[in-house]
Amino acid sequence: EYDGERNSEGERHGRGKAFLPNGDIYDGEYERGFRSGQGTYRFRNGACYIGKYLLNKKHGRGIFFYPDGSKYEGDWVNDQRHGHGVYTYANGDTYTGEWFNHNRHGQGRYIYKDTGAIYVGGWVNGNQEGEAELIYLNHRFRGKFLNGNPVGRGKYIFDIGCEQHGEYIDSEQDKGEVEEEEEPSFLGAPKWKASEITKLTLWTPHGEKTPSPREASQV
Repeated sequence: EYDGERNSEGERHGRGKAFLPNGDIYDGEYERGFRSGQGTYRFRNGACYIGKYLLNKKHGRGIFFYPDGSKYEGDWVNDQRHGHGVYTYANGDTYTGEWFNHNRHGQGRYIYKDTGAIYVGGWVNGNQEGEAELIYLNHRFRGKFLNGNPVGRGKYIFDIGCEQHGEYIDSEQDKGEVEEEEEPSFLGAPKWKASEITKLTLWTPHGEKTPSPREASQV
């Protein structure tokens, strides 16, 4: 059922409201029979999209309210979250950053509501990956991530004025050293192996300057 404007050829064109057979409702702009322009689409399951359309697909800026209470506000391309946007999850976490083909992809900031921790850095196909900083209440970790876990060399920076350098290694690498009576670590969870503690690294236009061994020994 459709109630709205049509062009001379009888196509839906202009402003209109459509009641779809599956129970969904669209109220917005049409162009030559297609949802195109600004509109509101209410899904039977309780979801709702308010934003731009092009040829029946979400395209441009828009807000999508999901049935579980989560929400995405940002760019859409060809029915996919694509570009820049903010996703507020049902548990209160938020992601602000780049999207590619419906996934978090590029640079973004993820805030964990329960702990207040903040991840700032790279994402690949929805997973934390690349150079990043994980910020906690009184310290932060700076290094690389892969599939949501820290990997390789990095450092913890403490607000009291020192850094702990080290690296994350695959827990399977040193499982031979673990005694049988010890509880096994989570499968695949990387373990932090500290190497040294230094003063805060000085930043220069040429990058980071690591303190000399003498300076480090004074910490």
